[in-house]
Amino acid sequence: MDVLSAIRTRRSIGRVKPDPVEREKIEAILEAATWAPTHHRTEPWRFFVLTGDGRKPLSRLFVELAKAEMIDPTTPENQQTLEREANKPFRAPVVIAVAAVPAERGDVVLAEERAATAAAIQNMLLAAHALGLGAIWRTGKKTYHPKMRDFFGLGEKGEIVGFVYIGYPDGPPPERTRAPFQEKTKWIDTDRPYDA
Repeated sequence: MDVLSAIRTRRSIGRVKPDPVEREKIEAILEAATWAPTHHRTEPWRFFVLTGDGRKPLSRLFVELAKAEMIDPTTPENQQTLEREANKPFRAPVVIAVAAVPAERGDVVLAEERAATAAAIQNMLLAAHALGLGAIWRTGKKTYHPKMRDFFGLGEKGEIVGFVYIGYPDGPPPERTRAPFQEKTKWIDTDRPYDA
């Protein structure tokens, strides 16, 4: 699969089978991530691969963070919410938490470290697609909570950029469209400052 085809045909796949994913495929995805562009070659990305029972501590943290937002966690509605939170890490057989840990250098800009890590995630999604896997990049308010940073031992400046859920697709990929690039683009050259 050439890269342009991969970009056009990749989809976020949220429904995957519980079947385990071969370690060599996970490692190929991680290797692809490390070839993302990175300012000053800092390589700020860090990966935490959760499989099997390794997903349970994250499940407990999801519940803890959801509970902290509730006035009364014991209501039937809130109990259902907590059950959904507990099940989230088990929606895929592999969950990779991807973090940005900025280099301790004066010329490093945090936004650039985040951008490099986001590029690494895109490489992961494309690699998963090329390997016949389904993947989705998930975030949400709890992703950026200080307790999440502490859970993964990221220090004061590190942060989770997202969770990549990976597995074998359970059904066909969804149909998607994109607005034509012409609607989002202005050409700027020396003869005209911009397209009106």
